Amino acid sequence: MGGRSRGGRPRLGFGLRGPRRPRHVLAVEQLAAVGLPVGDDGVVIGVDNAGRPAVLGVNRPTPLDVVLIGGIWTAQVIALRTAATGARVAVETARPQLWTPLAQAAGGGQPCVTVYDVGRVPPQGASVGSPVLVVRDAGVRPPRGRVAAAPWQSVLTLLPYLGPTAPRLLEGASLVGVQRVSPDEARLVGRLMRLPERDVEALPGLGDQFALWCTRQHRQFVMTRPTEAESGLLGGPRRVD
Repeated sequence: MGGRSRGGRPRLGFGLRGPRRPRHVLAVEQLAAVGLPVGDDGVVIGVDNAGRPAVLGVNRPTPLDVVLIGGIWTAQVIALRTAATGARVAVETARPQLWTPLAQAAGGGQPCVTVYDVGRVPPQGASVGSPVLVVRDAGVRPPRGRVAAAPWQSVLTLLPYLGPTAPRLLEGASLVGVQRVSPDEARLVGRLMRLPERDVEALPGLGDQFALWCTRQHRQFVMTRPTEAESGLLGGPRRVD
């Protein structure tokens, strides 16, 4: 399926069609059956409830701001899989001890993942031939980033839980991922993201492998299954670090 809404605009984050694939066309009468799209170009972040690949269109010609309320394990899997597509990953973190082993292991010795202190990420020079994912792991109150989302440069901000800056970050996000949160946090996310009550009720009980990925129009539960290499490097799925 292609990553477009009924109005013909790309659905942010959910499988942007890339330049390496031909178009996929649906007849008008088939559009009603389309839920959240599964793209054909991007980073596979897991599978949906039908076992189909869930693809996050990270490398794209339009800015993408992603907020993940969850654990570092999920953010690291996304970073590794993004690097595997040939993109560069810049990690801004207050926990370099948790990211440096990943940076050393990724890319087979090539410097595809670089770790920076908070506020120290330099301009990345992203381009169609050298896309970038900036991962911001700066705690529950991250400062405003020096490097913003731009064409071919996506930003993923990791929040361990909801803090005072969360409403601003979620309101400005193109895409939000939510792992297990408390009932109060689930209700706040539900209000900000206009989630149906059944999804709000599901969030406090999610397993460590699951996340709800959503915009204000679309949503999809995704289960992330680690590869053998990912498990060897990162350990098993976990929500709390």
